[in-house]
Amino acid sequence: MSQQTNVDSEKAFGLIRSYIWPVHRHEAKKLVPMFLMIFLICFNYSILRNMKDTVVVTASGAEVIPFIKVWVMLPMAIALTVLFTKLANRFSQERVFYIMTSGFLICYGVFAFILYPLRDILHPHALADQLEGVLPLGFKGLVSMFRNWSFTGFYVMSELWSSIVLNVLFWGFANEVTRIHEARRFYGVFGIGANIAAILSGQAAILFSQPPFSNLSILQGREAWEQTQIVLVSLVILCGLITMGLFRWINTNVLNDASFDEFHHNKRVMKAKGKLSFRESFSYLSNSKYLICIAVLVVSYNLVINLVEVVWKDQLRQLYPNPADFNNYMSNLTSCVGIFAALTALFMAKLLGKFGWTKIALITPVTMLITCVGFFAFYFFRESDFAGIIMALTGTTPLVIAVFFGGAQNCLSKAAKYSVFDATKEIAYIPLSHESKLKGKAAIDGVGSRLGKSGGSLVHQGLLMIFATLSASAPYVAGILLAVIAFWILAARSLGLQFRDLVASQNQTFEEAPAAEQPKTSASEQPLAVS
Repeated sequence: MSQQTNVDSEKAFGLIRSYIWPVHRHEAKKLVPMFLMIFLICFNYSILRNMKDTVVVTASGAEVIPFIKVWVMLPMAIALTVLFTKLANRFSQERVFYIMTSGFLICYGVFAFILYPLRDILHPHALADQLEGVLPLGFKGLVSMFRNWSFTGFYVMSELWSSIVLNVLFWGFANEVTRIHEARRFYGVFGIGANIAAILSGQAAILFSQPPFSNLSILQGREAWEQTQIVLVSLVILCGLITMGLFRWINTNVLNDASFDEFHHNKRVMKAKGKLSFRESFSYLSNSKYLICIAVLVVSYNLVINLVEVVWKDQLRQLYPNPADFNNYMSNLTSCVGIFAALTALFMAKLLGKFGWTKIALITPVTMLITCVGFFAFYFFRESDFAGIIMALTGTTPLVIAVFFGGAQNCLSKAAKYSVFDATKEIAYIPLSHESKLKGKAAIDGVGSRLGKSGGSLVHQGLLMIFATLSASAPYVAGILLAVIAFWILAARSLGLQFRDLVASQNQTFEEAPAAEQPKTSASEQPLAVS
């Protein structure tokens, strides 16, 4: 059945098109604007991610990151998730998208145009110096977080762009309007768009950090890095406004069927819908083994990547202490991630059809297991004879080699995440009811991802309190992340079995729809529901 369907797909689209654009003509009206939306959202996230790391790590050191993720980011993630559920109770799903997205763009503008130029006045350096004098060395990151509070705020809001705007708002919308057999093709295309965005954003960030953009006449009197930030944030705001325009066009011209009334109307007039509270979201999550497995996947990924990244970024800051150099390195790495992920995304539809959900979902944890072992193996033995041989052959220092292996680990892990992990995770939501998707996704993607990163940060904080440095605590970090990856693999296998049974119980298929299928109308376009 699967092989025959794939053959039919190639005949319908052609061999090359079946990899790059497996979309029927009648589906393009819905898919093209969604493709542009995820492109712009991911373009923004890639720029913001590199900027936040540059601003915080070069000013405070990598040891500040665990403190930010526990004491600021987690509370903010919870607060924004509560805000989302309250807005969802009061306004339509469409209007919530505009409100939340606009709030993020305003925050970025305030930081670039007001807070950063006034940082020397606003930051409490004298009080921070006093605190450093009385607190133990392990609290250095906590003091730095307080000292550079505006940098901390920008870091948090930049990181939450992916959790709220990408995962909750965009993917929540996509999962509502996409059917199972469409998802196998569409989500691979979305992955290609997201990864092309990463490639272009990395190069755009490098371009705008060089003359003439770093010394514009209208920004005279500001240092080069400050001018670069203003240009990049202005670009982010522009892309955000275009994204909201595309979303408005979809709601006006595509989602105009009666089955999509819930997107356009106030929740208070939707009699069949109950109010969604933050407590209900987590209660619903705790009572569903299916949603718990998805949560384990999300928490595990974020826990593992956070444990590794903090150690690696500490090495990277030592190699590139200048903010512009640090940002350029991160931007080039982002482009590399996008290239690897885009190449993988090209084959997503074929891979999902041939191997099924479970095997593809296991690619990410296995990739992270292999790359983490490689990174820490060299990290621990960088002063050994093996490292000396590599140094003799390459003519580089142990620091450069450590950064290289860490960058390779980061590149391959994120490429797997953006091309494979995101697609399989979002497909897992599709067979669920509207209520399950809305409540479960808000809890998992709004807070679950932050719990993972905050959990990793708590581990780092505890170890820093004991060992004072990241280098001394690295062996314990490695042991913990290996245990987490093993648990992640078990959860993915369990979720795969549940996904298969759930799809089968609805008399649906995960295969390609017949090529001759015409667009559905009215109620037939409604998302799958679980009774």
